[in-house]
Amino acid sequence: MSSHHPPSRGAIVAGPGSAPLNAAGTSLVIREWTEPGPSYLHIHRADDEAWHVLEGVLRFSFLERTIDAGAGTTVFVPAGLAHTYCTLEPSRYLIFLTPKLDRLIARLRELPDASLLRTTLAEFDTVLLE
Repeated sequence: MSSHHPPSRGAIVAGPGSAPLNAAGTSLVIREWTEPGPSYLHIHRADDEAWHVLEGVLRFSFLERTIDAGAGTTVFVPAGLAHTYCTLEPSRYLIFLTPKLDRLIARLRELPDASLLRTTLAEFDTVLLE
């Protein structure tokens, strides 16, 4: 094995009754969430994102339509598509995102002031729609 390869790591497997899934790789991050999404439409210029609803209902809003996604539904949002989402009832879902978007969410959760929202999003190549 070449020294340029990272050490082998085991697969992360989650099933019914297991702890919430949180897996971070170099190109894909998967988080199990229960919280609502952002209240504002936004566009990730270069990053795709996807959700898989395990329990409850998520409402996805786009510029021209709204979709209610119940348990068993997967929603894929390609880079460049304006979107937001919220929970309509207590929900549990997986979110699949790039490491960059994972870092963005962590930063947004620590924002001391909403006036920093637009500039923080811009640092991560994300546009806030008004």
